[in-house]
Amino acid sequence: MKRRFLILSAMATAALSACAQKTKSKFKSYSGPEVTYIVVNKADRQMFLFHNNRVLKEYEFDLGFEPIGDKFFEGDGRTPEGNYFIDRRNPNSRFHLSLGISYPNAKDRAEAAALGKPPGGDIFIHGESNPFKLGKNDWTWGCIAVPNREMETIYAMVKNGTPIKINP
Repeated sequence: MKRRFLILSAMATAALSACAQKTKSKFKSYSGPEVTYIVVNKADRQMFLFHNNRVLKEYEFDLGFEPIGDKFFEGDGRTPEGNYFIDRRNPNSRFHLSLGISYPNAKDRAEAAALGKPPGGDIFIHGESNPFKLGKNDWTWGCIAVPNREMETIYAMVKNGTPIKINP
């Protein structure tokens, strides 16, 4: 009886271990060169992660539903252009994972005020809520969206404080 119990226990443990190994975490580790800055070229839909003058990774992305032009106020559907930095991380984003961009800066606030509107905020590099959205058309409210698997790598590589230059 004890032998049967031990065998069944060992089999149950092995089965549970196999299930646990199949569950893949969205949190990756990264031990390569530091990402020293990010360049986003909106027109080409290309984002580059740099270590000094060397490109570490390149990604394609989707933008806001109004992809052409700078962001001027909340709700315009545009992605801001200019110099910012990564200022926060959201591991529980409804868009898988996300990295906050320090929009709005002083210039952005002044431009929105001149129009009598709020500048908005909550601009992120993030994954997708629905994997069928990506590549179908620009769909965000001004964010930079990449596939979830790529977002996991970006999230691991990019630290808070990393400068980001968003070009037209």
